[in-house]
Amino acid sequence: MILESTDEDYASLVRGIAPRTFKLPDTPIAPKEVLQMLANVAARVRESFSPASWLIVDDDEVAGLCSVTRPPIGGVVDIGYGIAPSRQNRGIASRAIGDIMAWAQNAPHVNALTAETSPANLPSQHVLSRNGFRKVGERHDDEDGLLICWRCSFD
Repeated sequence: MILESTDEDYASLVRGIAPRTFKLPDTPIAPKEVLQMLANVAARVRESFSPASWLIVDDDEVAGLCSVTRPPIGGVVDIGYGIAPSRQNRGIASRAIGDIMAWAQNAPHVNALTAETSPANLPSQHVLSRNGFRKVGERHDDEDGLLICWRCSFD
């Protein structure tokens, strides 16, 4: 399941404490620096768009996060997501992205979701493909290198 995240949720995760009444997996979702960066992105996005990010909860445990990466343009919402390493390959990301898809299809201001994956990240490519995303191109990012661009439209 997905639950809209709050600043307090991120503050807890950065401190290594489970947010709300949930548990944490035995491996962190991401390093503290990455969690802080995601908290900052969510705060910026939240200034003009909500929801800005979600906790991915499985069996009463915060197994991952899904974030809107930047304020949407023209109804297109770009997402990024991650699952704690010890919780990967269990279908959690596929179910969570399915939940995000359901939210997006019912949001009147959203007409498409986009995401990007590394060519080497086959599990994430499968998650997107299973949920109706299609490859729409590639781009080069100075930090991440070559990325595959994905899109799912609701028109």
